[in-house]
Amino acid sequence: MLPMFESLLSETFLNNTLLDYLTALIIVLVGLIVLKVLKTFLAARLKRIAGDRSKNIFEVLLPRVLKNVMPLLSFGIVYAGVTYLTINPSVQRAIDVLGIAILTFFGIRFLVSLVDYLLEKFWLQKDENEQKENTVRAITPVIRFVVWGLGLVFLLDNLGFKISTVIAGLGIGGIAVALAAQAVLGDLFSYFSILFDRPFKIGDFLIVGDHLGAVEHIGIKTTRLRSLSGEQLIFSNTDLTSSRVRNFKRMERRRVAFKIGVIYQTSQEKLEEIPGMIKAIIQGIEMAEFDRAHFAAFGDFSLNFEIVYYVLSSDYNIYMDIQQRINLEIGKAFKQHNIEFAYPTQTLLFQNATAKSNGYQLETEKTVE
Repeated sequence: MLPMFESLLSETFLNNTLLDYLTALIIVLVGLIVLKVLKTFLAARLKRIAGDRSKNIFEVLLPRVLKNVMPLLSFGIVYAGVTYLTINPSVQRAIDVLGIAILTFFGIRFLVSLVDYLLEKFWLQKDENEQKENTVRAITPVIRFVVWGLGLVFLLDNLGFKISTVIAGLGIGGIAVALAAQAVLGDLFSYFSILFDRPFKIGDFLIVGDHLGAVEHIGIKTTRLRSLSGEQLIFSNTDLTSSRVRNFKRMERRRVAFKIGVIYQTSQEKLEEIPGMIKAIIQGIEMAEFDRAHFAAFGDFSLNFEIVYYVLSSDYNIYMDIQQRINLEIGKAFKQHNIEFAYPTQTLLFQNATAKSNGYQLETEKTVE
């Protein structure tokens, strides 16, 4: 019985004995069983840590390993079993090509998943906002295209294609395209500069040269603003990155300086009281921070005071509400203390020519308003 069994195992089919086929099958089965046990263990581990946000690097890589590396290992086990056998060179070549293609595919997919994780973990979670989400959505396809392109080059190079010649041809063609589309490429690079540097975002109020408005849309070639009068302003991205842009949305507080004037007939005591009166008014207003108030200058028809304060908000409407309240309170306080605001006046001097010829000089004053 035993010699007959040994004789059966030594029978040759397609250049391999039955024992070789059984050995290859055992290699594949044992490998797949071990891989299945490992996958079950890792899946249980992943389920336990699913609700834990403080994950180490192993726990971050684990779900990506299960999705991308496990299929690759399964193919590797089958490949090891098949290559144990003596097979036709053309079949062996086809299996090698298939192996390289599968390795490239799952390797690139694993790398892309890591890039997506890094963008989500170290960029979005630090400061979640719509602009960042738009940025990630914009650059992710570009990153994937580059990674898959490099993977394709790697695959073709391993398959024996002359990649250097193709790359040289693409380089010459790329230079020609770049020269023809220089303006478009400039706007594209400016778009990525805006996305990464983030000098402004949608909703910010900008002043660009003589134009001003709120950002409505940031596109690949142009950025659109909505002006205060209602029309849409369209700027190329290159114009914005090469211009001095004033972003009022980023203003933490607004410095306000204004002047008031009182008549020259105001007494010395009241002049000394005015800075303190204005200080008390501003300090009593919410979201207003007093800085200074001084008797600044002697004007042509008024005694001028300069006042400086800060509005603790970038909102223009809040600034105007505060300025309006300050003006009303100053007017009320001056009325209570009988202090008069100055307005343009002119004093004319008239001389009596007859009196002057007799050695006398008579002067009369007349104020013209």
